[in-house]
Amino acid sequence: MVDLAVARKRLLEQQRETLSSISDLGGNIDAIVSARQDSNNDDEHDPEGATLAFERSQSDALLRQAEQRLQDIDAALSRVKRRTYGMCVVCGKPIAAARLAARPYASTCIACAG
Repeated sequence: MVDLAVARKRLLEQQRETLSSISDLGGNIDAIVSARQDSNNDDEHDPEGATLAFERSQSDALLRQAEQRLQDIDAALSRVKRRTYGMCVVCGKPIAAARLAARPYASTCIACAG
């Protein structure tokens, strides 16, 4: 049986961390855009390493992942409130404790996740 108070506390901590990450990534993207606007360099052909376009693309991907994780956390908090947390939303069976430990916002058991 899942301890809902512990699960809620853990999810709220992950929510705070994810919101912080989203804020940081937004700042990174703004800095990249600003750097690109202030530069006359042809960063697409710069032999010195990663381009601003690559960095922007990477930051955008990380931001999308963080936003999805935040949605998953919010959905898990809703399941805690409804007392359905820890139960697979597909088959209704319990989600393994190890899976919830690794991914507290998991909504499916291993069998249904695949």
